Amino acid sequence: MLDLLTFAALAFVGVRLFSGTRLMARRDVRDHVLGIVRGLRLRHFLWCWPVLFAVLVVASALMLVPGLSWGWWSAIGGVGSPVLGVSSRDSGGPLEFVLPAVFVAMLLPALPLFAEAEEQRFRRGAECWSTRRRIGRAVQFGMIHCLIGIPIGVGMALSIGGGYFTWCYLRGFRAGGSPAAGVAESTRAHLAYNVTVFVIIAVALASGV
Repeated sequence: MLDLLTFAALAFVGVRLFSGTRLMARRDVRDHVLGIVRGLRLRHFLWCWPVLFAVLVVASALMLVPGLSWGWWSAIGGVGSPVLGVSSRDSGGPLEFVLPAVFVAMLLPALPLFAEAEEQRFRRGAECWSTRRRIGRAVQFGMIHCLIGIPIGVGMALSIGGGYFTWCYLRGFRAGGSPAAGVAESTRAHLAYNVTVFVIIAVALASGV
């Protein structure tokens, strides 16, 4: 039963990743993604490090609280997040390396689009929100990641990232004078954050950590 659930989860995530990657076949989408990437600046990568550190510290503490270490993906034998396609049930087999490689190959080209979609959903319009609503949206941003299987405590900690992206949105809005400018800035901050996380994971896996 658990093997079937693991397969179903991986299949669902794989289809979602493929649907995003398939958009890259369109010229207008590729040009849009290229515009996002070209707008990346050193600040986007530098600022994500203290945010990542804060998320890691808070997540580590929350994972010690009974119940907050639970995530449905790990409960059915997955490792980390189903987005990476890693399952303990593939340990020692060819799929242990092939499946994550396929998932990452599909994810990376569409990473800017996924980041932008989340920014449109959770940050756009934040210039008109109260502080309380901004905090609430940041918490929602963190907790919605639990739907893809990460532990509850990690989802709560990701709210810190949500707050950081809101700050980036507001900074971009003030500089550009429009919600589009705010989304563009928070999208690039989000993209730099995600790329940094993937680099850390890749180094950890390569070193056998």
